[in-house]
Amino acid sequence: MNNVRQSKKRDAMLALLRGTTCHPPADWVYHQLKAEYPDLSLGTVYRNLNQLCGRGLIRRVGPVNGQERYDGTLSPHSHFICNRCGAILDLPQRSPGQDWLETASVQYGFQAESCEFIVRGLCHECTHAQPDAQI
Repeated sequence: MNNVRQSKKRDAMLALLRGTTCHPPADWVYHQLKAEYPDLSLGTVYRNLNQLCGRGLIRRVGPVNGQERYDGTLSPHSHFICNRCGAILDLPQRSPGQDWLETASVQYGFQAESCEFIVRGLCHECTHAQPDAQI
């Protein structure tokens, strides 16, 4: 994969993901770029997002409401995912998952390359939209 050709569409996808904090799915990327690239297909978006992930230029957050979501921010951080509306929020850089990983690495003798810490629940808006919601 080191000999990847330069692609204006792929570069536009990377710039789009690095310029947003909304953790979008592939169809959002497609709709954002379709006017600028009329020949763009959803298949092209998926292939390029997979390639960008494989090259470590973006990362997958995971499936939310059946759609894989992407993150252009590579600095260490965790995520909160709302179980009702699917909102994804970035959490502070140092997470409990990183502390746990360091302890587990020593205890079990492995060398970790990464750790993803995801908190799931109801976001502020969904919590307050239903008065009897319990957290």
